[in-house]
Amino acid sequence: MNITLKQLRAFIAVSRTGSFTLAAESLFITQSALSGLIKELEQALGLRLFDRSTRRIQLSEVGRNIYPLIDKILDDLDGVLDEVSKLKALRKGLVRIAAPQLMASTLLPEVIAAYGVAHPEIEIRLVDCAVESVVSRVFSGEVDFGVGPERDSNSEITATTLFELPFVAVFPPGHALAGQHEVSWADLAEHPLITLQGQFTERLAVDLGSAPRSRALEPHTSVAFMSTALSMVNAGLGVTICITYAASLVRLYRLEMRPLVDPQVTRRFYVFTRNNRSLSPAAQSFRDFLFRYVAEHAGFGE
Repeated sequence: MNITLKQLRAFIAVSRTGSFTLAAESLFITQSALSGLIKELEQALGLRLFDRSTRRIQLSEVGRNIYPLIDKILDDLDGVLDEVSKLKALRKGLVRIAAPQLMASTLLPEVIAAYGVAHPEIEIRLVDCAVESVVSRVFSGEVDFGVGPERDSNSEITATTLFELPFVAVFPPGHALAGQHEVSWADLAEHPLITLQGQFTERLAVDLGSAPRSRALEPHTSVAFMSTALSMVNAGLGVTICITYAASLVRLYRLEMRPLVDPQVTRRFYVFTRNNRSLSPAAQSFRDFLFRYVAEHAGFGE
């Protein structure tokens, strides 16, 4: 059988109106074109669907039996097409993003709020997690994409640079470092350092290289989350280091920060996506918006 949607829609229109003239008008086609569609459908099925007379047209017994089935098929199809239209027009959709705890509490909420002004119907689901699990969540399909610093490569993941920003020293108001416009790594080594566990410190030690500089990375205390480090700094227990995109959180803790120099060390952050897996219209739209937002807010409140 070679049955088309046009034929099925013609059948439903004639069934509802009981008139070829009215059905043709509702479908915006000529009456002869409508008659042709009905004839083709009856020939394809090998059954008569309408009983015709000079005065009226009505469904045959077979037509009455199959009408509710065809009507449901077209309703379901229209529902699917409407859903697709909403997704394409960004009137509906879900975006899932994995990000480290610090980024999930600073940059991304600001981006989500700004995006929501233009696209209030799109739901953004932010998954805050350990830095090391961002890529694995992208790989597993738990999220549409992830945002975070460089981590061990994965041939199934594409990493696109989002931004590159420098490290800063963070300390309480009135601290001995507060009088300096810049803080060297050697200066930092003179104070108790609260830093993050794992690859954050390990990679930084590689960047610093030489022994005098790397001595600055002999932590007094190591913690899992930057919010913990900032709380401890706020309590006067030491100093810490972070990236400038966290400026809003540093200000929230009423702390001060200064550029770290000699040398200046930067860190790149990436958007991670799974190879050969296309993003939904909503996810692609938010990803594009994220890149524009970052480009327009260089430094993130430094």
